[in-house]
Amino acid sequence: MKCFHFAKENDDASSSRVSRVSWVRSLSVASSSHDARRSELESESRDFSDTIDFHEFLSQRRSNDLRMFGFSELRSATRGFSRALMIGEGGFGCVYRGAMRTSDDDPSSTMDVAIKQLNRNGLQGHKEWITEVNFLGVVKHPNLVKLVGYCAEDDERGIQRLLVYEFMCNKSLEDHLLSRVPSSPLSWLMRLRIAQDAARGLAYLHEEMDFQLIFRDFKTSNILLDEDFNAKLSDFGLARQGPTEGLGHVSTSVVGTVGYAAPEYIQTGKLTAKSDVWSFGVVLYELITGRRAVEKNLPRCEQKLLEWVKPYMSDSKKFHIIMDPKLGGEYCPKSTQRLATVANRCLMKHPKSRPKMSEVVLMLGQIIDGLSGAVPQPISEAKPVKDEEVVTEVEPSKEGSSNYLKRVFDLKEMMSLRNRTVKLDWRSWTPGLVRTW
Repeated sequence: MKCFHFAKENDDASSSRVSRVSWVRSLSVASSSHDARRSELESESRDFSDTIDFHEFLSQRRSNDLRMFGFSELRSATRGFSRALMIGEGGFGCVYRGAMRTSDDDPSSTMDVAIKQLNRNGLQGHKEWITEVNFLGVVKHPNLVKLVGYCAEDDERGIQRLLVYEFMCNKSLEDHLLSRVPSSPLSWLMRLRIAQDAARGLAYLHEEMDFQLIFRDFKTSNILLDEDFNAKLSDFGLARQGPTEGLGHVSTSVVGTVGYAAPEYIQTGKLTAKSDVWSFGVVLYELITGRRAVEKNLPRCEQKLLEWVKPYMSDSKKFHIIMDPKLGGEYCPKSTQRLATVANRCLMKHPKSRPKMSEVVLMLGQIIDGLSGAVPQPISEAKPVKDEEVVTEVEPSKEGSSNYLKRVFDLKEMMSLRNRTVKLDWRSWTPGLVRTW
């Protein structure tokens, strides 16, 4: 089965800027609809930026402490948006580190913030800016990055749309797994706690609010770490409201990041909370292996993480082969097998067979509790996994390659509007969603 690809250009040139990506979601482009009926379903779905009733609900719930900043204030905080303070760059725009006053009476009282500025020449940013203001102005949870405020001004140069977040000093989980930060590798226990924090954030979005929110772009670069390495989810630009009562899914355009999107979502555009659960399973294997979901610099047989780990999923004697070498062997083999079992449940072929995120939180808690005073033990047998139960790739739909080619050409046309160059993988017959660095 073949999964869709995000093409990336200028790998060598981008490597020097790769550490900046964590603060910004990779450029993701919605694929075109399969047919006219798909377009009708998309228009009928409840999009946060289009639904009046939902906006009314949000306006009633919006927190009073969400600040509205002036553009001049944010320009001053970033020293004129100095490139020396730029910590991220992506499809939305650039992200800068800044210092904001917390009190008008005390000039010395400041807080570090991350300021994300919309690229005025981009097409994707405005809708996502609205989405983030609406979502993060309402939701409050220890495992979600806090939105401090926003800026919406027009001047002689055009519109100015900015978002101001709490600053996460330990960058992203991706940065640590790929050793982009000058610190010791994340310990095994720390990885488990980060996974549990992220699971709590998703469980809150899926199950604990008055409405369900599907994250739709869950990945290691969107898991940020504070000074105590507490994990918080960031970047809600692609988030969507879940299905209303009586409906099993939301029909929507296919967006996301290569290697993380659930196969049924790629094939049909039917989005559910279980799509996020699949993405969480991918991230668990990234924590185990220390590898990306997709890594083009590796041999072909190892480029797709889920393909590479599949032969070792239920083989206790060989499981150590896929463990992250940066751990230096300092982990409890029994807990790694248990974590792989949780990951395998998240990666079940049928969405209804996957656990809820609240169940995942409990399972991760049991693994962490089992490490208290634990001494590494011989690896126990992992839960058997049948080949037909866990999907590692996605086959093109039997609707034929013509629809996929149409989506590829639509993507190319969209990207030409952004004055960006697109590399397409014609062998997969699927739209290449583009990641920029």
